[in-house]
Amino acid sequence: MDYFNLTSLMAGSTAPTVRTPDRDSADEAHLGPAVLIPVLAVHGAIIAIGVVGNAILIKVFFTVRTMQTVPNIFIASLAVGDLLLLVTCVPVDATRYVADTWLFGEAGCKVISFVQLTSVGVSVFTLTVLSADRYRAIVRPMDLQCSNAVTRTCAKAACIWGVSMLLAVPEAVFSDLYSFSVPGSNETFETCAPYPLSERPLQEAHSLLCFLVFYLIPLCVTSVYYCLIARTLLRSAGNMPGEEHEHIRKKIESRRRLAKTVLVFVLLFALCWLPNHILYLYRSFTYHAKVDTSAGHLLATFLSRALAFSSSCVNPFALYWLSHSFRERFNRQLCCLCQRPLSPQRCSLGHSTTTATRGSLPHSEISCQPGNEMEQGSVGTSRGSVSLV
Repeated sequence: MDYFNLTSLMAGSTAPTVRTPDRDSADEAHLGPAVLIPVLAVHGAIIAIGVVGNAILIKVFFTVRTMQTVPNIFIASLAVGDLLLLVTCVPVDATRYVADTWLFGEAGCKVISFVQLTSVGVSVFTLTVLSADRYRAIVRPMDLQCSNAVTRTCAKAACIWGVSMLLAVPEAVFSDLYSFSVPGSNETFETCAPYPLSERPLQEAHSLLCFLVFYLIPLCVTSVYYCLIARTLLRSAGNMPGEEHEHIRKKIESRRRLAKTVLVFVLLFALCWLPNHILYLYRSFTYHAKVDTSAGHLLATFLSRALAFSSSCVNPFALYWLSHSFRERFNRQLCCLCQRPLSPQRCSLGHSTTTATRGSLPHSEISCQPGNEMEQGSVGTSRGSVSLV
C-alpha cells in the first residue's frame, strides 16, 4: 500500500515520502500513472498559476508609483513570500511522488524547512498586521503618522520577515534525515523531518506550537480587529457625510472596501491551512512508532497539502475579483505575456497616467506622502490615478 510519512508541511517535512512495502516486483515501488499524473498536474498548476499571479502583482506594485501605498506594501510583501514558497517548496514536494527517497541531502532538508516556515510566517503575520492597519485607518484614523507612514510600513514589513526567519531557525537546526518504519514489514525509509517518529513529546509539542503560533493566535488577533472594525462601521452606517462632503464619503467607502479585501485574504488563508493543521495534530497525537499506510490517509494528506500550497496563489486572484484597477492592469500584463511581441505602448503600465494631480487630492491618511497620494481604493484624485483596490 502506498503511503505518506508522518510529517506535514507545517511540521517541516517538506514533502511526503511515497514508498511501497516489500513487493514481488520492483515496479510496484512507485505510484502508477493513474495517480502520479493527476498529482503532478495539480502541483504544476499551483506553481504556474501562483507564479504568474504573484509576479504580476509584484510588477504592478514596483512599476506604478501610485500603487506604492501603505496597504499595498504589505500586499506586495505577502506576494513575495508566496512566490518564494511556490518556486522552492512546491517543486520539492512534487519530486517526492516520483522518487521514493529524499533527493536533496541533509543541507537541502534544512534549507527547504527554513524557507517554507518563513513563508508561512510572512503570510500569517502580514495578514495580522494588515488587519491592525485597517483598524487604525477606520476606527482611529488620527493615530496614523502621515509624515513617515511609508517608511514605517517598510520597517514593519522588514520586521515581519525578520521575525518569521527567526522563528524558522529552530526548524532548520533540528530538521534532519530520520528513519521511519513501515507497518507490517521490516522495511524502513529515510526522509526529512524535524524529529524522529519515536520522540512523541517532540511531535506533540511541535504540532501544538505550529498550530498556535502560525495559525490560531494570529487569526484570533485578526478576529478581534475585525470585530472592532465591524462595530465601528455599523455605528457609522447612518452617519455618512452628505454630498457636500463627497470626498470624505468616498474615502470612508474606500477604507471599507480595503477592509473587505484584507478580510477575504484572511479567510482564504484560514480555510486553506486548517485541514493541514488538523491532519498534523492528528498524526502527532496518534502516531507512536509507525505511520498510517491507508489509502484514506494518503488522499487526505495529498488534499490537505495541495490546499495549503494553493493559499500561496489565491491572493492575486482574490484581488483581481475585488479590484477593478488591478484587474485592468493584470489583464494588460497577461496580454503582454500571451501575445508577444507587442508595442511598448500596449504593454506599458501607464506611468504617464498614474501620477495623481496633487492639487486635486483631498486630505487622507497618507495624502502627505510624496508618490503615495492614494489610500488603496481611494478616489478624488485625477482620473488616471490607480491603486490595487
